[in-house]
This record gives sequence, structure tokens and C-alpha cells, in this order.
Amino acid sequence: MKDALRSALAASALTLAFCSPSMAQEPIKIGFVGTLSGPTAAVGQEQLDGFKLFLDANGGKLGGVPIELLQEDSQMKPDTARQVVRSLVEREKVPIITGVSFSNEMLAIHKYITDKEVFLVGSNAGPSQIAGKQCSPYQFITSWQGDQAAEAVGQYAQEKGLKNIVVLAPNYQAGKDIVQGFKRYYKEPLADEIYTALTQLDFSAEISQVVAAQPDAVFAFFPGGLGVAFAKQYAQAGLMDKIPLLSTFVTDALSLPAIGDSALGIISGGFWAPDFDNAQSRKFVEAFEAKYKRIPSNYAAQSYDAALLLDSAIAKVNGNVEDKKAFMAALKAADFDSVRGDFSFGNNGFPVQGMHVMEVVKDAQGRLNLKTIATPFKKYQDAYHEQCEL
Repeated sequence: MKDALRSALAASALTLAFCSPSMAQEPIKIGFVGTLSGPTAAVGQEQLDGFKLFLDANGGKLGGVPIELLQEDSQMKPDTARQVVRSLVEREKVPIITGVSFSNEMLAIHKYITDKEVFLVGSNAGPSQIAGKQCSPYQFITSWQGDQAAEAVGQYAQEKGLKNIVVLAPNYQAGKDIVQGFKRYYKEPLADEIYTALTQLDFSAEISQVVAAQPDAVFAFFPGGLGVAFAKQYAQAGLMDKIPLLSTFVTDALSLPAIGDSALGIISGGFWAPDFDNAQSRKFVEAFEAKYKRIPSNYAAQSYDAALLLDSAIAKVNGNVEDKKAFMAALKAADFDSVRGDFSFGNNGFPVQGMHVMEVVKDAQGRLNLKTIATPFKKYQDAYHEQCEL
């Protein structure tokens, strides 16, 4: 009888142990949507690698809660992005979606996600519409609004007294936003404004237009593989030493090895560079290089920040992301140490942050890298936040 009672008590204790909150915590599903194939796949892969770097280092948990990360390739196609997001929300019941590589995809899925009251922690695309009138309390963007880096370069060009600049960008929302951002602070008349097809890799005709214009400088935005193709063709045309190249996201850790030494001296704008001297950035760069054997880009850095943000917010609500009001407040607080240093959210769910200018140099190890040379804006909020009613 005593043996039977002892066995029953032991079984009850075991049952209670497995029913404790820590043991019973169901994994939180997070959907990652990014461009993981095609000529710009490196952007989405870098976002994914940055997010997983933090997640893997924390035993697959965020905020102490197990995470089930569901990865989807949006292929840089709005229709595909809509399909995979609908599947994540309706079939998988994800409460959080992160990633989103390009503005055309973001504009295709943003309203659907936020109308469903799914939290959107975007780690790249930042089109002007969602920073302004189409903002949502369910969006938290850990990258930048599309104009901001170009605004910093425009201010830099203005201060350097450069005249007669030709600008080039792909013909889609981010390209248009970035050109608008450059013109917002660069007040001189442009020599020309050239838009190319989003998947175009041959820029010989556009480079001929640049030569004909005889500008003081060129400002170009071409992400991922587009930037590699443009910069290499620009160098092959013998223009690097003749017409300075200013850029946003043409030169980064993804493109520099492919462009080679001809990239030396290119000027770029952005919110972060691998030479940032703060503890979180140094930790991130060291861990990324150790795991992936390459220098991290801004795409990885801003996605790492997305993981840090979620880690903080999930911990604040003890894993109960279904308490939408509390989780929204926890995300809004942005209570984490960003790789970029100062970080807070503006009223529209976009970062208030510094914007910097970098130059391509050789680092101490002889690698092509970015060196921060100026900070035109500190604690800077995007140009569209006043249109957001939040």
C-alpha cells in the first residue's frame, strides 16, 4: 500500500513538474520573409544570418522563450510575398513577422499584416508611405526610412561644394525615396536623374549618359547584386578616378569583395558601419565574423537589432505576445542596446538615429571595409513622421 502511495505521489510530482510555466511554454512562431533567391538574394540572406546569429547564440530562444522560426522566400516579387505572408498568418498563425527585404514587397504586404494585428518587425524595407500616412501601431522598423541615408550623403555633397551631380537608382519605391532624400539636402541643380529597371545588370547605356554629362560627381543607389554590377562597370569605364562616386548601399560587406580594390574611395551613407566603437557593435561584428567568416553588412546589423528588440519585448511580457497592448508597449520601449548606439522609436515606428557617411578603405587586416568619416545627422527622425497620426 505504501509502495502504491509512493508511486502515485511520484507520478503526481512528475506531472506537476511538466506542467510548470517554464516547461509548458509553447514556442512562439515567428515568420521570416525575405528575398532569398535571384540577383538580390544576398540581401535577404544577410538579414536572415543576422537574425539567426542572435537567436542561435541564445539557444533558439528570445526573451527566454523557445522560438520556431519559419523562413519564406519572397523572391523580390510582391505577389509571392503576399502568398507566403497569407500562409504564415492564416495557416501557421504567426503573431510576428520579421525581415522584408524590398519596398515593393513591403507595400504589397504591410496593410494585410497590420490589419490582421500581426506585429511587423521589419529589418530592411522602409518605404515613405508606411513612415507617413500608412503607418500602423503594429509596425516596428529596425532599419531606416528609405530617404535617410541619402539625406546624409546629400548634406555631405552640399557641404563639399559638389556641383552638377548625376543621380541613378532603380525604378521602384525605394529608388524614388532615396533620390528624393538626396535632393532634400543637396540643393544644387542635378545634371541628370536616371532610373533603371529593378533587375537590370547592364549599365553601359547609363554610364555613357554619365560621361556625356561631365558631372562633378555621381550619386547612385543599387542594392545587392545590382550595386556590384554597377560599381564594377563604373570602374571598368575608367570613371572611379575621374568622377567621384557617392552612394547608398552600393558598397557594403556584401559587395566590396566582388567589386575589389576599384571600390577604394567610394563614399556611402548609412546608419551603421563595422568600425562603430560601442560594446554591442563590437560583440556583433566579432560573433558574425567567427560564425560566417565574413564582415557583416548593415543588413545583418539591422536584423540583429530586430532580434535584440524582440528578445527584450518578449521578456517584458513573459512570453505572452497575445497580450497585444502589453507587447506593443514593450516593443515601443526599445529597451535594448543597439549595434548603432542610440536607438529609439519615433511616433511612426521608425528609428530615431544618427546617419553617417563612410568611405571605402583597407582595414587593419588589409580587407576592403567602411570607415566612418562624418555624421551629418544625430538622433535624426525621418521626413515623413509628421504625416503619421500615431
